[in-house]
Amino acid sequence: MNKLISKEKKFYYFAYGSCMCPVDLKRTLGENTHPYVIGPAKLKGYKLGFYRYSEKRNCGALDVVKSQNSTVEGVLYNLPLRLRDRLDERETVKFDFIKQIHCGGYRPEKIEVSCQGKLYSEVNTYVVVDKLPQELAPNDWYFNVVLRGAITCGLSEEYCWKLFEHMYSLQHQKRPKKLLAAA
Repeated sequence: MNKLISKEKKFYYFAYGSCMCPVDLKRTLGENTHPYVIGPAKLKGYKLGFYRYSEKRNCGALDVVKSQNSTVEGVLYNLPLRLRDRLDERETVKFDFIKQIHCGGYRPEKIEVSCQGKLYSEVNTYVVVDKLPQELAPNDWYFNVVLRGAITCGLSEEYCWKLFEHMYSLQHQKRPKKLLAAA
């Protein structure tokens, strides 16, 4: 069976949110994805932020945004091409062929990442189509699955702590007075 898997056409995929967790990715793609993990990877020139509202999760969801002096850590996968459509569906990728624009939650983007001392180009990732003007906190479930993926796949301890602190601070921000008055 390994010979069959090794002959499949594959594509590189950089995950920086809940897809870092192979267990959660398996839930969507329908098969174990841990064998396809290459390792922790770095995306230079981008920063992480919760700039999407996920209706499915009812909370903020992660995005990567260009930022010259920043780096995002994530997980590099080498996934079978047959899983691409399911991954696009998970990321709510939609394309309006009449207007020739992406209109779903995320759109695919080609990037370059470093992993285990090697540079990988033409790597697929997803970026939010319609970004929120400010970050929206993740819920506890999303918080936990993102952190579990980061730790499981070996992202740096320093980055995991920064990720934890960022999510925690978003969850504990004071609400605007207007919202408190309406409650």
